[in-house]
Amino acid sequence: MTATPSPDAPPSTMMTDEEYGVLRASAALWAGTSVLITDERGRVLVQHVDYRTTCLLPGGAVDESESPAQGAARELLEELGVTMIVDRGLAVDWVSADSLNAPASMRFPGEILHVYDGGTWDNEQIAAIRLPDREIKSVEFVGPARLPDLMSPGDARRALSALRARINAAGPALLENGLPIAPTVLDRAGALRTARARHHLPFHAGPAPEQLSVVQVWGWLLGPDGRVLVLLQPDTGAALLPGGAPELPDCGDPLVTLRREVSEEAAAEFGEPLFLGHLCDPDKPYARLRYAAPLTRLGPPSADPATGRTHIRLLATPEQALELFDWGLPAADQLAAVHQARARLGIPRAARQPLTELPDATDLTTL
Repeated sequence: MTATPSPDAPPSTMMTDEEYGVLRASAALWAGTSVLITDERGRVLVQHVDYRTTCLLPGGAVDESESPAQGAARELLEELGVTMIVDRGLAVDWVSADSLNAPASMRFPGEILHVYDGGTWDNEQIAAIRLPDREIKSVEFVGPARLPDLMSPGDARRALSALRARINAAGPALLENGLPIAPTVLDRAGALRTARARHHLPFHAGPAPEQLSVVQVWGWLLGPDGRVLVLLQPDTGAALLPGGAPELPDCGDPLVTLRREVSEEAAAEFGEPLFLGHLCDPDKPYARLRYAAPLTRLGPPSADPATGRTHIRLLATPEQALELFDWGLPAADQLAAVHQARARLGIPRAARQPLTELPDATDLTTL
């Protein structure tokens, strides 16, 4: 019988194949798989099941001789009645034996759980869901901030980590008990852990009617590589674009408001802006203006005098920025206007890439 060295033994120690197999079997882990699916508002699909009080992502145990990706595709068919190829990983989680408080009779040895990207589903795909006769009672799409209330702590941590990995676009995240071993800026800031501000307001490309009061001016500030400046609130992880509300010293000039707010919130400056349009509230006589402009300078970050908070500054593609907001379907019209303005400004379209944190004064020519 062939002698095989133990991976944990000194080089001089030898084992038989049988001894080696027994050793590896004693250290075996369970294997599981799940799929993260969102709708067009960035809400996550969760399943209400008849055998647990908490919700789950679609998925389950990996069967014998089955790869995790094959298991994920099989579970989607069994649980949602959907046939699709699952080939993009978001996270791999090592779940320790003592993390679940599992009963001793279960003899839970720990688990390696793979999370795959099921993509963004439109209304037609959602309508095609067919639930089985048992196990899955219902499904719903929920805001990311609701996951900790609906799922077990470990499952919620894993789902949020996978969602942040999807947005960050740096490849699959390696997790231990649901937490990244190499946290990104989204993980460190706790992005998506609080409810996103819901602004499903129609976007209009023209100027705001004079009878509407301007209550907000925000800017899509484009770096030389086509990414935009996004701010995260340090205490909540909430994302926003630079800008804010008019103040009396602004004398009713929205560009004065925007320059002041951008300086106060982000220690940034921008070049000649292009007016994109406005959002209007059907229930209130308010207008929210939107501009696009080239980002020309980023100084050292400082505390916003209005809040005392120093925002976390990021560069993200416009599409990544929208994944951090809850602006509804009207956001597509605003995104189209941003790209039209970008082209007019001679700024290239940014390829999807990992988010870049800007903690210090930044030379924008190096982007």
